[in-house]
Amino acid sequence: MIINTFKNILTIRTLYAYLYVLIFGIMNKKLTLKLDESVIEQAKRYASSHKKSLSGIIESYLRSLVNRDNNDDDDLEISPFVKSMSTGVNIPADLDYKTEVLKHLLDKHNQT
Repeated sequence: MIINTFKNILTIRTLYAYLYVLIFGIMNKKLTLKLDESVIEQAKRYASSHKKSLSGIIESYLRSLVNRDNNDDDDLEISPFVKSMSTGVNIPADLDYKTEVLKHLLDKHNQT
């Protein structure tokens, strides 16, 4: 009787694993990304507030990029998630960042 019960458990687990793969697709693989810590924290809060996993959001975004009919990079649309992470600061298109960095460093090191 114990052996039959054990066989039934194995059969149920095998069936469960098979159904899981059928329902959810091929097994997932891990991917390591290096991202700015503040972006990670903002993304985690976003995922939590929308009751989604961060992995699911990233997978969905990457899938939308891959499945595009038109792969023209000029027409690449910024996702709502990326837009939501905007700081709200408008940077002029003609900004000379080298001059701005130089001004900042001069101001920083001239203070005594």
